[in-house]
Amino acid sequence: MAMEQNIASAQQSQSTFFSFKNIKLGFHFLISYAPYLIIIPALLTLGDLKNRIIPMPKSWPIIVIVFLATLYFRGRPGNVYLVDFACYKPDRADMMSKQELLNIMSSTFDNEAVHFQKKVLERSGYSDKTYLPGSIRILPAKLLTFDESRMGLEKVMFGAIDDLLVKTKVKACEIGIVIVNIGLYNPTPSLSAMIVNHYKLGVDVLTYNISGMGCSAGLISIDLANRLLQTQVSTYALVVSTESNDSGYYLGKDRSKLVSNCLFRMGAAAILLSNHFSDSNCSKYKLMHVVRTHKGADDKAFKSIYQEQDEDGNIGISLSKGLMVVAGETLKSNITTLGPLVLPVSEQILYFAYIIARKIFKMKNIKPYIPDFKLAFDHFFIHAGGRAVLDEIKTNLELTEWHMEPSRMTLYRFGNTSSSSVWYELAYSEAKGRIKKGDRAWQIGFGSGFKCNSVVWHALKTINPAMEKNPWTDEIQDFPVNVPEIMPLSV
Repeated sequence: MAMEQNIASAQQSQSTFFSFKNIKLGFHFLISYAPYLIIIPALLTLGDLKNRIIPMPKSWPIIVIVFLATLYFRGRPGNVYLVDFACYKPDRADMMSKQELLNIMSSTFDNEAVHFQKKVLERSGYSDKTYLPGSIRILPAKLLTFDESRMGLEKVMFGAIDDLLVKTKVKACEIGIVIVNIGLYNPTPSLSAMIVNHYKLGVDVLTYNISGMGCSAGLISIDLANRLLQTQVSTYALVVSTESNDSGYYLGKDRSKLVSNCLFRMGAAAILLSNHFSDSNCSKYKLMHVVRTHKGADDKAFKSIYQEQDEDGNIGISLSKGLMVVAGETLKSNITTLGPLVLPVSEQILYFAYIIARKIFKMKNIKPYIPDFKLAFDHFFIHAGGRAVLDEIKTNLELTEWHMEPSRMTLYRFGNTSSSSVWYELAYSEAKGRIKKGDRAWQIGFGSGFKCNSVVWHALKTINPAMEKNPWTDEIQDFPVNVPEIMPLSV
């Protein structure tokens, strides 16, 4: 009897050992190390063959390697480093609970609009500690003004930049490139000019202002900074990502436009990039890849997030019912381009086999193969656009709740801060002590147009949370928290 149990136990262990997961990991290991198993013996064999035919100096492998390395480094782009970044944490005076916001809405909108926004707020997944500008508090007694928007943006932008300069110890006069992205507010002079004036930057500074490109514009700014740094010699690029909450506030009755009133919150991030080789020792991350996808040629995607006037002349941003479908399709297009750049060869082979089975052998019943991006990345920072967006991406990429935690907690604590949200998420992981040297992080942004953009970073050091100061530092011990599906409010 004991022998039968031992045999059964051995068979069960053997079955577990040969499970699909273990076989897949073994395949991944074999493919990953195949170049070393093939190339090194081939070089040794080639060396012996050459010596038999034509006598070669003993150092010939070194000469060949140096020659190939020279060709490689001359043809590749220069490295761009993320020295550090800072996220703005508003004052407690700017904190507004969902109930407070709903009370303001009750005095501003009719009953139907109030009850609709109440449902959105209850299901938003937001805490009662998110932030909104003071101009929202004075509605409806006073309408939103252009100057109040300007002052609010100066507050968040300069606050983030001040923190960044303190953290990096870089002088403002050393900055050679300034890029600001914002969706809904475009004053003259521009926001980038406001920064030049406030910090008294040099006359030769290159400035760019990106507007109207939605919540993915922060990663577009990183791409632009990267391209500019390839053409400049030893300089710094300052990227500022923010949004104007009051400029996009809708005062009409159209439900598709009322949703945005409930979603967006105060926030800003300032990022310092460098092409100084010497900064590789003090920087946190190295930029690896930027992949941008634009579905603007498709009318449904183009109008999925659309600013327009309603029948009463009120300007607002419409969010279409098909937005989640558009986002999913755009993400698939983006990862199709990103995959070959980051996925291990083993995953690419499995995905290629799936495509052949579907397209050539017409095996329609075969289960769709989703590449395991967890083999390519250690951290996922998905734009905290809303609970539904995060749920959709979790399903599509088969991520765990641990991977989703930075995005969900950012949405809960700070709300949708637009293009800066991916930086609050990275700050969360740093405050948790999760970033280790060699880790790879994937930032994913979505925005109007419709666009999906990806940025991949390589961690150059292990981040010690005790040495960090960011918006999470004083309260990180309170997270993660359980976020209810519905948080009831009263009218």
